[in-house]
Amino acid sequence: MSETTDYVTLVSNDGFEFVVQRSSACIAEAIKRMLDLRRPALDKQVVPTDALKDNFSEAQTNTCKFENISGVVLEKVCEYLYYHEKFRDQKDVPDMDIPPELCLELLMAADYLNGGTSPSMLGHEPSAD
Repeated sequence: MSETTDYVTLVSNDGFEFVVQRSSACIAEAIKRMLDLRRPALDKQVVPTDALKDNFSEAQTNTCKFENISGVVLEKVCEYLYYHEKFRDQKDVPDMDIPPELCLELLMAADYLNGGTSPSMLGHEPSAD
């Protein structure tokens, strides 16, 4: 069983590997769930150590493989993860440079990585409706 590390590896469908800080990577809900060492218990009790073998393999290897995200797109996702962490609590944040030809693929990657739970990776926060 692997220990939690400060860095994780994100691997694209074309084999590019990006080593990023765990705190940045876990901004994306899908990555956060993949790397979670705690298996959710139905009765909300502490999970026994031997139950950790039932976690996602990503949690055990600290490596997330994305069969549907290319290296070019994953590189921009990693850039965004650090960008988000750097400017999280600031106002007047500079625009992030996104090539127009990547926009559609980045939107699809953001949708996948957030698992439909949080629009923050799409560049906006939820409204207070």
